[in-house]
Amino acid sequence: MKVKKVRVGIRSVESVLDDAKETMKILERGEHVQKEAGVYFASFEAFRKALTPKRLALLHVIKTSKPKSLHELAEITKRDIKNVSEDVKYLEQIGLIEKRGDRREVVPFIGYDRIALEIAI
Repeated sequence: MKVKKVRVGIRSVESVLDDAKETMKILERGEHVQKEAGVYFASFEAFRKALTPKRLALLHVIKTSKPKSLHELAEITKRDIKNVSEDVKYLEQIGLIEKRGDRREVVPFIGYDRIALEIAI
C-alpha cells in the first residue's frame, strides 16, 4: 500500500505570491506545471489555531474508526454534534477532510495516511 501524505506548511504571504508569479511565467511559456497539494498557513500561530488538539483528534478518529455519520463521530469523540459539525466543516474548507453522502447523512472521509508539516526558515 502506498502511503499518501498531505503537506501542511507555514509560509509567508510573500512566499506564496512569489510561487504564484513563477507558476504564471511557466504557464506563459506553455510548459506544464505539476500540481502540488497542500495547506499552508501564514504563521505558526495560525496553524495552531486551525489544527487544535480536538480537530487533530477528529482527523484520527475519522481515519481509524471510519464513522458513518457526523452523529457517530460526535458519539465516538464524546463531543457535541454542533461543535463536531463546525470543526468538520472547517477542516473540509482547508482541504483536510472530504464529505460524502447527502445533506441528511454526511460521511466524513480522509484520503491520506499522514500529515507532513513543513516550516520555512
